[in-house]
Amino acid sequence: MNTIKPIKIGAHKSSSGERLTSTEMAKLWATYMGNSMSLCILRYYLQHCEDQEIKSLLQDAIKLSTVFLDTTKGIFDKENIPYPIGFTEKDVNINAPRLFEDEFYVHYLKYAAKAGLSIYQIAIPIVYRKDVSEFFIYCMDATIALIEQIKSIQMKKGLIMKPPYIPVPERPEFANEDFLNGYLGKVRPLHAMEIAHLYDNIENNVTSKALILGFSQVARHEKVKSLFVRGKEMTHKNLESYMGHLHKENLPSPAFLDDLVTTSTFAPFSDKLMLFHKVDMFSMKIRAFGNSLAVNGRHDIGLMYSKSLMNIMLFVSNGAKIMMENGWMEEPPHAVSRDDLSKPK
Repeated sequence: MNTIKPIKIGAHKSSSGERLTSTEMAKLWATYMGNSMSLCILRYYLQHCEDQEIKSLLQDAIKLSTVFLDTTKGIFDKENIPYPIGFTEKDVNINAPRLFEDEFYVHYLKYAAKAGLSIYQIAIPIVYRKDVSEFFIYCMDATIALIEQIKSIQMKKGLIMKPPYIPVPERPEFANEDFLNGYLGKVRPLHAMEIAHLYDNIENNVTSKALILGFSQVARHEKVKSLFVRGKEMTHKNLESYMGHLHKENLPSPAFLDDLVTTSTFAPFSDKLMLFHKVDMFSMKIRAFGNSLAVNGRHDIGLMYSKSLMNIMLFVSNGAKIMMENGWMEEPPHAVSRDDLSKPK
């Protein structure tokens, strides 16, 4: 396996006096939060990994997260900006019993890397300071390289079913009035972009379901546990719908990963970390469903994604409320309230 080269921390110099913009601050903040959490999770996984190739993959991911975190800290320190509390060794017990099998770690790394990629690819067009821009370009390139390593191991070990094949079209075709039908009239077969997004959503959600299944077993706080159980049931229903559309076309779908969760009920992570993780990743699903809706043509699939979107937004809202109730939710940097400044003292 090729090792991803680390960035030279402090190699990029900002222009004299050039402050961080709101977008730069926002994306650096999100990078810090995500990678401080990832390090807790990945170090625990590494403690319970026997497969040498998967262990090397985890070690590479830990190196990347460490570089991402340290570089973000360096930029914040240089600008005298307090970095978030995020997550620390207090949020993980690496000696807790194994909660997942080795195979799950590969699926998880791809799931998490996709989420990281979505942060970095959105950052690149809207950050302007050279050191920050080059940092996010590095994050993007390194994460893509990690995903390629993950895919290689998935294929080598037979851990993934490739997306389904469809016939090569004989000629270009134009849509007719039946193109949008999903319930009434003639319903056309799924087109390639619909299949691609169904496959991607299934791949993400089978990992998400296994993760929240494990979290629901070990959560201590009753409200957190109850929300995880609801999230697990919601994800299962969504998966049945997505898989059903592929199966109707006699197309295969990725399999469930629930059997890769052990029977442990001893928590390796704090409820704060687990709830942040699921709220954060469910928020990422909102973006994924937006992308899916954008390329969809059939009314029935559009309605399916819209229902999923509403349920996920409710989960995120409920999760955020629990986090705020317990003092777990850190605020990103924000604009000043001019109304408050105008109040008489």
